[in-house]
Amino acid sequence: MNALAGTSRNFRLASRLLGLDSKLEKSLLIPFREIKVECTIPKDDGTLVSYVGFRIQHDNARGPMKGGIRYHPEVDPDEVNALAQLMTWKTAVADIPYGGAKGGIGCSPRDLSKSELERLTRVFTQKIHDLIGIHTDVPAPDMGTNAQTMAWILDEYSKFHGHSPAVVTGKPIDLGGSLGREAATGRGVVYATEALLAEYWKAVKGLTFIIQGFGNVGSWVARLIHERGGKVIAVSDVTGAVKNQNGIDIPQLLKHKETTGSLTGFSGGDSLDPSELLVHECDVLVPCALGGVLNRLI
Repeated sequence: MNALAGTSRNFRLASRLLGLDSKLEKSLLIPFREIKVECTIPKDDGTLVSYVGFRIQHDNARGPMKGGIRYHPEVDPDEVNALAQLMTWKTAVADIPYGGAKGGIGCSPRDLSKSELERLTRVFTQKIHDLIGIHTDVPAPDMGTNAQTMAWILDEYSKFHGHSPAVVTGKPIDLGGSLGREAATGRGVVYATEALLAEYWKAVKGLTFIIQGFGNVGSWVARLIHERGGKVIAVSDVTGAVKNQNGIDIPQLLKHKETTGSLTGFSGGDSLDPSELLVHECDVLVPCALGGVLNRLI
């Protein structure tokens, strides 16, 4: 089952439990607008390359649509549609006056230079600038994007509409960003973990954790669990995996990742086959990478 089918199935189940009218249920599953654009840029070597970008604007009944933009090779319309739909439900459940949207470009950011990423981001913004805005649709960072990406979007959008810092969230502090935004998603994961453990009369301290994904979310989860006395015994990302049954020194691993760009070669642990990470014994497994990684019982 793909992401859209799974998300729609869950919504239909919730709709029936709530007793929603069938017409309302159907209308809430149909996105407000689907945008697909071709983004052609010159690479650093002078060749041209084209990427497909998407922005799905799901619902604006409660306010401007809101949602991240991700850069990843597996970005496709169904995934973006599902994530946009989930943003609608999340903002509504949290009673935040926004709707839901999501965007993405099918690319591998690790294979692009910083200048190529900037050109790609600016071309994407040029293609959608008339369809986003502070009262329409407010993008944010997601997988493969960050505060720098948002700064490029802000700058390119402002060329057409004047200086508009509120057109994106997750931008650098110097451009009007929010303190704590970088850690927010990872901190939310830790809060949710603590709430779950509390139901079983447990706490983070002293438990063993495995974290799949060591990007923005996973690295902050690891840092915060380490600070709370939890023992992170294994982590992985696209570059590899590392384990240490006595607990990984997370500050040192963060320095190693920042210096080398990879988890491999870290002296404070042993290498681990990433495919074994999800079944490695631990107290708490925290998936912080792509969705759909947990799909069956073994």
